[in-house]
Amino acid sequence: MKIGIIGAGFIGGTLTRKLRALGHEVRVSNSRAPETLAELAAESGAVATWAGEAAKGADLVIISIPQKNVPQLASDVLAGANPGVVVIETNNYYPKERDGLIAEIEDGLPESLWVSKHLGVPVYKAFNGIWWKHLRDKSKGADRPDRIALPIAGEDGPAKDIVFALISELGFEPIDGGALEESWRQQPGTPVYGKDFGRVDALEALAQAPTERPEAFRA
Repeated sequence: MKIGIIGAGFIGGTLTRKLRALGHEVRVSNSRAPETLAELAAESGAVATWAGEAAKGADLVIISIPQKNVPQLASDVLAGANPGVVVIETNNYYPKERDGLIAEIEDGLPESLWVSKHLGVPVYKAFNGIWWKHLRDKSKGADRPDRIALPIAGEDGPAKDIVFALISELGFEPIDGGALEESWRQQPGTPVYGKDFGRVDALEALAQAPTERPEAFRA
């Protein structure tokens, strides 16, 4: 699969390495020039590019940048992607530590709906709650009952099936986090966030998520 990754931090960089190791074609970018990703490109075999070129020819695009930077993405950042491109966003809203106040999110709009609104396309929320070192080191085969479960929120259909398959290929247990409107169930501060739960415990944690954002994750 041809994959574009916008954001080469802990999650974006880890996914670049792992997806290339699985044989996918990867174009990766950050907020600076491609030359700043020379080491990652040489190590992984990914193509370092400008953010505006990362989605070129892509079947799937992963957005993994600080939440506050989403509005800075060019309006045509996905224009070069293939028709029907699947978009995953891994972002989290950290108002106290990094992002400052984002009024719509503070007023109750789920983080991923806010991202979808800015990108102008449907997105899938995934990879936002796993520590990057566990993403790097704790993958397991599909036959293992103790795989870490990763929730996926977004519209049902073939695109969601692709995200499910990709997460399984990466060595984790994909579970349904519901529609994007329910993606608040896996936002920071919820019972599933940051936990290495298996399928049963992760599904229970999603069901127990409070509707109100925890105070620690409010501006």
